[in-house]
Amino acid sequence: MQVFVKVDALREHLDIIQKSGKTVGFVPTMGALHEGHLDLVRKSILENDVTVCSVFVNPTQFNDKKDLDKYPRTLEKDTSMLRSVGTDVIFAPEINDVYPTGLEIEVPDLNGLDTLMEGEFRPGHFKGVVQVVRRLLDITEPDRLYMGQKDFQQFTIIAHMLQQINSPVTLVVCRTKREKNGLAMSSRNQRLSTDIKQKAGLIFRVLTAVKKRYGKESPSSLMAYAQKRLSTPDFNPEYFMIVDGNTLQPIQNYQKGQYAVACVAVWSEGVRLIDNMILEKG
Repeated sequence: MQVFVKVDALREHLDIIQKSGKTVGFVPTMGALHEGHLDLVRKSILENDVTVCSVFVNPTQFNDKKDLDKYPRTLEKDTSMLRSVGTDVIFAPEINDVYPTGLEIEVPDLNGLDTLMEGEFRPGHFKGVVQVVRRLLDITEPDRLYMGQKDFQQFTIIAHMLQQINSPVTLVVCRTKREKNGLAMSSRNQRLSTDIKQKAGLIFRVLTAVKKRYGKESPSSLMAYAQKRLSTPDFNPEYFMIVDGNTLQPIQNYQKGQYAVACVAVWSEGVRLIDNMILEKG
């Protein structure tokens, strides 16, 4: 495994690999890795000749500086974990390497996808995500890009971005990796107390219950049910929405065969937890 911190050195290494005809898989992360990240890496290793994983806490996607400051940074541990699963290349740049002075990164029209759900509560977040993903793709020039289903809105927006810029990169979305109690694995879970982390399995149980009821009750009724169940002394739901998986627009009425996804954000102990579940695949 090789670790690069400079763009030029990484590019020189990848140029040799790509000119030889080998395929490259890319897994972008902000570090503080968990089994969900490693699942993405494992899939990339299976499907590509070389797998590159970036570890970069991107400042442009944080609309709250306190959240950026609190984000865990565990590069040494991350490196050990990536080595253990057979990662070929780690890219761990500094901010100035990703965003050198004078560089302009065009963010295509996101068609309003960035203003819904997460975007409503985190203005500018997705433009920052698109900005860094586009920059990292320009650096690594991979054949495949690997992202997790947990960040449903994020990968939907990235898929839109790839289409907008006519990118040849194939987006591969992997199922959400969960704790034993169903809580979606996230780097932010490290900031939860043991008690709350265990209780947070409630989010998955509510999503599962909504899936079982979907088609039998109206979306508005199910959203009200979920909000009520998630409103406890330990948890404060920010939103629970049932949306079209392609447009992210709220679904008003049930229609069989519609691509329906339940998306949720919940606060606990100052930590924002997000999750989703596909209710019906169109």
